[in-house]
Amino acid sequence: MTMEQLLADSYAPRRFQTWLFGLFAALALVIATVGIYGVISYAVSQRTHEIGIRMALGAQVGDVLRMVASQGMRLALIGVALGLAAALALTRIMKNLLFNVSATDPATFAVIALLMMAVALIASYVPARKATKGDPLVALRHE
Repeated sequence: MTMEQLLADSYAPRRFQTWLFGLFAALALVIATVGIYGVISYAVSQRTHEIGIRMALGAQVGDVLRMVASQGMRLALIGVALGLAAALALTRIMKNLLFNVSATDPATFAVIALLMMAVALIASYVPARKATKGDPLVALRHE
């Protein structure tokens, strides 16, 4: 065997573990997106009457979008804060799996926090947009 093959074989288990971590991280991101969307969508469906009244009284589409999206972003901020705290606490466990990156790399934490906030914003925007598409009179008659 060549030296390159020996070296590749020695890194194979770590490479596989890293690949699995990446796969599970992507899956967690998808599950988080669907969860945020589900919670916000449910909250919007429960508030259809209120949103209809607001729209009937002259609330602009942007006002309703901001109201619903801010609710989702508040939840996301709480989740990101708790996630960052948990990640900082668990970095000691993953320290031996990292190569050329410190366990408490601020750039990584910042990028992931911003990514999660962007995902939460998108997941909150879709139900908020649906809420503004409805006719206020139909929402008022519904209940």
